[in-house]
Amino acid sequence: MLRTLKDFSFGNKRVLVRCDFNVPLDEEGNIAKRTLSSSLSSFPPEPKILDDFRIKQTLPTIEYLIGKGAKVILMSHLGRPEGKVVESLKLTPIQNRLMEYLDVSVTKAPDCVGEEIEKLSREMQPGEILLLENLRFHKEEEENSDSFAKKLAKLGDIYINDAFSVCHRNHASIVGILKYLPAGAGFLLEKEVKVLSQIIKEPKRPLVVIIGGSKVEEKAKVAERFSEIANFLLLGSLIAEEIEEKKIKIKNLEKIISPILNEKMLDLDERTIKIFKEKIFKARTIFWAGPLGKIEEKKYQKGTREIAKAIVDSGAFSVIGGGDTVEFINKIGLIEKFNHVSIGGGAMLAFLAGEKLPGLEILKNGTKN
Repeated sequence: MLRTLKDFSFGNKRVLVRCDFNVPLDEEGNIAKRTLSSSLSSFPPEPKILDDFRIKQTLPTIEYLIGKGAKVILMSHLGRPEGKVVESLKLTPIQNRLMEYLDVSVTKAPDCVGEEIEKLSREMQPGEILLLENLRFHKEEEENSDSFAKKLAKLGDIYINDAFSVCHRNHASIVGILKYLPAGAGFLLEKEVKVLSQIIKEPKRPLVVIIGGSKVEEKAKVAERFSEIANFLLLGSLIAEEIEEKKIKIKNLEKIISPILNEKMLDLDERTIKIFKEKIFKARTIFWAGPLGKIEEKKYQKGTREIAKAIVDSGAFSVIGGGDTVEFINKIGLIEKFNHVSIGGGAMLAFLAGEKLPGLEILKNGTKN
């Protein structure tokens, strides 16, 4: 059983919150600006956040903690710095965006562990926010180093995990830290588990599941499980093609609808769009993960766009997930029309496939009393 925010008293306590602020950045788009600025300043412009959806999803947890008089300490990773300090992956853009949304001051620490950071945490007042620097600047984070987890734990009195999307990782800030602090789930993590569990265990039927994108290794298990649970399983062309090529066996083939694969398709054809829509408009629950075309090119976006609109118009309980899908739906202005948008990618797929997520398992069973 997950302990949640409502199970704790946060007044005057340092609350260490694991967030997922791993947002897409426009680093390439800033190269010209950096070159231009190099003659004017030794500090290049900070990268621009392309999509801040993940930041916005954690705001309710942060606002609740502030309201309860907590000293809020936020931690996250950003990108893949591989244990080294990478200037373009510092969390300054996150700090600025948080201040914009919360309308309060957010202090950014120069690191995420160490005596200086401990001192900052001890000097905090109720309602203040401290953002730790990128966890993955230390290789010990991904190694789940016990000594690193212990250093993180010194910064807080209570640990809250609000980063469902990294719960499939066996990292220090997700797993190791729970040996040292009482722990619970934030509002976002709690909601993710509740909604995704509902889709598996008791969906309103008919349940239509749409799986697109690529990475068939990740999605094959989900497709196989949903071939038993769902009423219909609609596959994008790349997934369908890979399943066929790699001879992946999926049960209940009569439930599966795929595009006609005469040639490598970069978008859904009109006939497939029509068939998919027919199933969507009969559904009461819809789960969708993965784009249905090569959406990075505008000419191949039609299928994904049409299916998104059909899901919204269907009136069914709708859930979408996966970074590329969410980013695209956000761009076309439909994100608010879906009932639940999962910030999980690999974690969401692993959860739906029935795998045990280390971050969730230890949160349910291994928390410090």
